[in-house]
Amino acid sequence: MSNQSYQPSIGGLRAFVAVARTLHFGSAATELGVSQPSLSQALAGLETGLGLQLVERTTRRVMLTPEGTRLLPAAIAACDAVDDFRLDAAGDLDPLSGRLRLGIIPTIAPYVLPRMLRGLSLRRPELDLLVIEDQTDRLLRQLRDGSLDAAVMALPAGMPGIGEITLYDEDFVLALPKGHPLAGRKRLSPALLADLPLLLLDEGHCMRDQALDVCQRAGVDPDLQQTRAASLTTAVQCVEGGLGVTLIPATSVGVETAAGGLAVAEFARPRPGRRIGLVYRESSGRADAYRTLAQDITSVVAQSGDVTVPIAAG
Repeated sequence: MSNQSYQPSIGGLRAFVAVARTLHFGSAATELGVSQPSLSQALAGLETGLGLQLVERTTRRVMLTPEGTRLLPAAIAACDAVDDFRLDAAGDLDPLSGRLRLGIIPTIAPYVLPRMLRGLSLRRPELDLLVIEDQTDRLLRQLRDGSLDAAVMALPAGMPGIGEITLYDEDFVLALPKGHPLAGRKRLSPALLADLPLLLLDEGHCMRDQALDVCQRAGVDPDLQQTRAASLTTAVQCVEGGLGVTLIPATSVGVETAAGGLAVAEFARPRPGRRIGLVYRESSGRADAYRTLAQDITSVVAQSGDVTVPIAAG
């Protein structure tokens, strides 16, 4: 039974969050800059005070108990609140200075990240970005467990406790082999996808779901090819080799057509596309700072002219 007068220490909460994040006591201790015995003691003190086992340890693995899984979001929120309190107390510290761990999905990173990094280095030289590229679901898990600060991905994220800020909208373009009869067309109907061999990315990529959504909205049962790609670049290479067609975001066109083996065609308005945004933990208390960062990212990316900035995001 828990001690009703027990007040968890921030050290115990940080130990719990670090172990939950890494599922490894040695890695968690290194992350916090403490010895492993000190970390174990802090976690044990938290568990004793709460009267709950938060972490299950075996000789081979570390895992969260159901109670640990239930209480982890609250522990992360408490650590975020303490960090925010410390920043407020310091007064002159900018949340957008120092290290910021930013996630980004693979169908954005190769095309937008270079210009984003160049622009942010000029606008915010004090910002030290650590970039993590991964699929949407894994980025959201890392964001929720505190190993990421924010992430750039397609909206909506659809996860409780995750705030969303719109960055820009971009159209989808049909990628075709060079010399295809549809190459260069400007007003294609999405219904044409019913007659084309459509290549998709692997499970887990949001572009796969978005492409299927385009088909569904057009009332199309697409002719799906067995070939599936782990990256958009691989899908494009398959298209160049004559294995089918695929949808690519407008921001990728310049990079993916540079080699000269790919043709594109545009859809009629309203064109299918996606909305890209910046997501963050609402418990972080950094909403205003992330809105400022989002404005910077939007301004930098929009300079290329291949995206649209919604009025609310401008």
